[in-house]
Amino acid sequence: MAKHRIYTTSFASVYPHYITKAKKKGRTKEEVDEIICWLTGYSQRELESQIKKETDFETFFDKAPELNPSRRLIKGVICGIRVEDMEQSTMKEIRYLDKLIDELARGKDMENILRKP
Repeated sequence: MAKHRIYTTSFASVYPHYITKAKKKGRTKEEVDEIICWLTGYSQRELESQIKKETDFETFFDKAPELNPSRRLIKGVICGIRVEDMEQSTMKEIRYLDKLIDELARGKDMENILRKP
């Protein structure tokens, strides 16, 4: 089975779209970065390095320092599929990120987006 093309797409090519989506709804690049770092465990410097290297999505998530265990609390539908029911792990991680960015753009509080108790 062939890999989905998103796996070989550079994270850097999609990252500006995350920021644009957030800014259109009055949110900030800093909030987008906070979400990405929360999800993946990358520091701001490491995130910027991954963007500069144009790392593909598969590598971006495979090399993530520490995927946040609270990401499993992310529920809902993205691209017509329930994220919690997805089986393929890399695609699930990508969809978690998509869902978090959607929540940011919808105006959800950062505390709730980051699944803080």
